[in-house]
Amino acid sequence: MKKLTVWYDGACPLCTREIALMRRLDRRAAIDFVNLVDSENACPIDRDLLLARLHAMENGSLLSGAAAFAAMWRAIPLLRPLGLLARIPWILHGLERPYVAFLRVRPRIQKMMNTSSTK
Repeated sequence: MKKLTVWYDGACPLCTREIALMRRLDRRAAIDFVNLVDSENACPIDRDLLLARLHAMENGSLLSGAAAFAAMWRAIPLLRPLGLLARIPWILHGLERPYVAFLRVRPRIQKMMNTSSTK
C-alpha cells in the first residue's frame, strides 16, 4: 500500500487535535502527516491554499476537504469502511457540505480556543 500524505495547519488547535486523533488511530503508520507551519517540505500547491483546507495526496491524486478526510479514513483500518462509503459521489457531497460550513466558522472557533488557552 502506498503511503498517504496529509498536509494540515499546525497553528490551528482544531486541526492539531484532529490530526492527533488520526495519528493515534494510524497504528500502521500509513499516513505521512505534514505540519505546514513547521515544515520546509515542498508543497504540491500554494501554501495558503493548503492552509485553507485539509489536503491529502492519495495514489498521486491531490484531494481536499471531505475527500482528504475520506482518504485518511481509508488508510486507517478502523475507519476504512467510512472512507470507502465516501467514494460514493452523493455521500462525499453530503460530507463536503458540513466541511465547507465548518470552514466558515473555523476562524471564530480558533479565536475562542486561543483565548481560552491563554487564560
